[in-house]
Amino acid sequence: MSKLAGKVAVVTGASKGIGAGIAKSLARDGASVVVNYSSDKSGADKTVAEIEAAGGKAIAVQGSVAKSADVTRLFTEALKTYQRVDILVNNAGVYAFGPLSAFTEDEYRRQFDTNVLGLLLASQAAASAFGDKGGSIINIGSVASHVNGAGTSIYAATKASVDTITQVLSRELGPLKIRVNSVNPGPVNTEGFASMGIKMDDPFVVGMLAQTPLGRIGEASDIGDAVALLVSDEARWITGQVIRVSGGLQ
Repeated sequence: MSKLAGKVAVVTGASKGIGAGIAKSLARDGASVVVNYSSDKSGADKTVAEIEAAGGKAIAVQGSVAKSADVTRLFTEALKTYQRVDILVNNAGVYAFGPLSAFTEDEYRRQFDTNVLGLLLASQAAASAFGDKGGSIINIGSVASHVNGAGTSIYAATKASVDTITQVLSRELGPLKIRVNSVNPGPVNTEGFASMGIKMDDPFVVGMLAQTPLGRIGEASDIGDAVALLVSDEARWITGQVIRVSGGLQ
């Protein structure tokens, strides 16, 4: 039997990239998946179609995690369709990099509203939806919270917040049988990575690879498979952990 059979997972920001990879890994292992998206309906529909083509179950639900009303609707639709929620993956996130001289209040709020506020709103809704049976929350952080690269001050601060919130909520929600862990990817070959104009021979990439013991850029499936393991019963004694899934990049 698939290790997530009978489970229902909500994955935020799952229209493409790491989120889509996570949604497909969870569905492959038997979970029914709610594919959340903010604006990319076609991407979300593609993720759902790929899951269904592989024999899985999924629906797409629009909503910005930075808006409480949208988060409420997301979980209402999940419960309406599947009658339960067992897993939340807080993957939705935004980023932009630049020096301190380019810092703006609007960019600060944009990143913190999605990456931190959105995570808290979705976790609050999930904890209620899980009910007495408990559940599992996975936060998608980043090695940026430890690497501290120049130009990443806002983004790295949001991901450092994710690390801390993960550990706080694991203590707070543990008595409710809710496990909370963070998966912190290194560089992953996604649409977002490509949209930044980064090529594999760029000095930035070459430098990261030189610091990565496994010697390659990650794929979305690398992150998805790690998440699928952590939300399964095989990881039932794991909570409050910040796990770098980065090929060894520190």
